[in-house]
Amino acid sequence: KAPAVALAFKLEEGRYGQLTYLRVYQGTVRKGDTVTNVRTGKRVKVPRLVRIHSDELEDIAEAGAGEIVALFGVDCSSGDTFTSGGARLAMTSMRVPDPVMSLAVTPAKKDGAAQFSKALQRFQKEDPTFRVSSDAETGQTIISGMGELHLDIYLERMRREYGVETESGKPRVNFREAVTARADFDYLHKKQSGGQGQFGRVTGYVEPLPEGSEDKFVFENAVIGNAVPPNFLPAIEKGFREAANAGALIGHPVEGVKVVLTDGAAHAVDSNEMAFKLAALYAFRAAYPDTLPVVLEPVMKVEITVPAEFQGAVISSINRRKGVILDSSQEVDDCTVQASIPLNNMFGYSTDLRSMTQGKGEFTMEYAEHAPVPRDLQEELASNFAAKKPLQA
Repeated sequence: KAPAVALAFKLEEGRYGQLTYLRVYQGTVRKGDTVTNVRTGKRVKVPRLVRIHSDELEDIAEAGAGEIVALFGVDCSSGDTFTSGGARLAMTSMRVPDPVMSLAVTPAKKDGAAQFSKALQRFQKEDPTFRVSSDAETGQTIISGMGELHLDIYLERMRREYGVETESGKPRVNFREAVTARADFDYLHKKQSGGQGQFGRVTGYVEPLPEGSEDKFVFENAVIGNAVPPNFLPAIEKGFREAANAGALIGHPVEGVKVVLTDGAAHAVDSNEMAFKLAALYAFRAAYPDTLPVVLEPVMKVEITVPAEFQGAVISSINRRKGVILDSSQEVDDCTVQASIPLNNMFGYSTDLRSMTQGKGEFTMEYAEHAPVPRDLQEELASNFAAKKPLQA
């Protein structure tokens, strides 16, 4: 008899607590059974099993393969797999793209902070593409997602479901940086201040990863012999990763980069993990300008459907937003245009589309890739970042 395997694909806050929607792929899930959350390893009891008809819940004793049911009172996240009988099986996880837009948000009133925090925790469990972080410099809460509408919906849900009014800043596009050329580094970090000092030398090169690589950062140790003691290698990798988290061009993460360590030097007394970490950090920063870095911006695949009479106006609007038309087709009276448009140029597009099509146009948008920005925009972003740095120092 095959063990039960079920996937939690949706979470909802119901009248009786968290409602978890399950699809059973194998075996049978029964009320009162003990199942294991494969991601966390926790064993939980199925307290109540229901079949959902619109807004009505029908209690059931068991559910077999192919059925979609819901259960109450189980703490889990979207995409978790539940199994029974000690089976170590997991359903293929969803591909979760990185967020492409961020927004600084705070509760309008201080007494709303607790509900604000509760809402953010719940939304993150429900939606893997919704992320929450804190800005180290300003202390602001930053929410990130897949677009302007995505974040607006969560702010509205926070107001409607939790009674929390929020104040938000201007949406911020998540740019990235990338290296385009190989650059060598040879950096010595040496500090003496009475007593034990710091000494660490790293030599190697930085180069771009092959196009299409799924890795964002690769560190390779190509040192022959023990010029760099092996116990310092994790600290060196940590230093390079830390440097790549904030590129010198506009302060955004550097992606698609490979760092190869070929040589180095250590001191019998003064070398330690901190010395080698700092040597790696400064070596990356010193070599970075020679890698001819570029700024990447998120580009969205946009599909616009409008009455055929407005096709010309829509194509003009795409050109104004520096988009590239991929395809255009017509069915009866409607025209569908597919284009790739930089996300930074998509702000306010829903309003523009409504006004140019008398409210008859609609569009969908999904993340396609990060692509290099035009040279003039890169220079503008770099100069804005350079102007802010003294203020942050």
